[in-house]
Amino acid sequence: MKAEDHANAAAQLVSAEEARSQIGLLSVAYPDITMDDAYAIQKQVVAAKVAKGDPVIGWKIGLTSRAMQMALNIDIPDSGVLTRSMMFDTGATIPAGHFIAPRIEAEIAFVMRSDLGGAEVTRDDVLAATDYVAPALEILDTRILRRDPDTGQARKVFDTISDNAANAGVVIGTEQRAPDNLPWVGAIVSVGDTVEETGLGAGVLGDPVQSMVWLARRMALYGDRIKAGQVILSGSFIRPIECPPGTVIHADFGSFGRVDLSFD
Repeated sequence: MKAEDHANAAAQLVSAEEARSQIGLLSVAYPDITMDDAYAIQKQVVAAKVAKGDPVIGWKIGLTSRAMQMALNIDIPDSGVLTRSMMFDTGATIPAGHFIAPRIEAEIAFVMRSDLGGAEVTRDDVLAATDYVAPALEILDTRILRRDPDTGQARKVFDTISDNAANAGVVIGTEQRAPDNLPWVGAIVSVGDTVEETGLGAGVLGDPVQSMVWLARRMALYGDRIKAGQVILSGSFIRPIECPPGTVIHADFGSFGRVDLSFD
């Protein structure tokens, strides 16, 4: 893709989010799109948000489970950017029409005490730089169609990354704890009174701390780093749950706390 293609795709995505609409698959419009193209588009989408007064507050890591990687035929996670407008309090109700086709995932959020970066970042570095972890929900949305209506082609990882890794919101619980034994942190996620999904932190690259290592090292390739005070969503350990109007979500993390969310 050319630089003007990146700019055009980013402008389409920004407009789609503002209009609560969807555009066609970028992987169809640009069949030679690469990972570098996708991240270049994402960068411009985020820059447009920042320019409108919506500052960056952190990052999200996606595609951390083996099942999701196999479904998309990739072997690495992806990442997106969190901005201030994406933050919601636990117990919040999302107004009707605020998102296009929202889904949620259960995650562990890291809140950083100090900067973290470098190509040689280790597990110990992550633990030292973390202020605390908290239970969280990520709200996913898509400004790109899930399937091309003409060819039937499904959305590819390039589409998702371009679309800020499908990120739309984050809900963080009030409980705070040290980042210990995270592979054993689990959640029971219910829609109303029905348990829809359960999972353990081990579903995130074996340990959510390893997800943080991956992000810090990937950012180092681009001369960037995780900054003190930022919030990092380390990756989901459940499948995405669809949230049509009227959905009420309860995520019970046991002794780790809970996160609740409703959609009008």
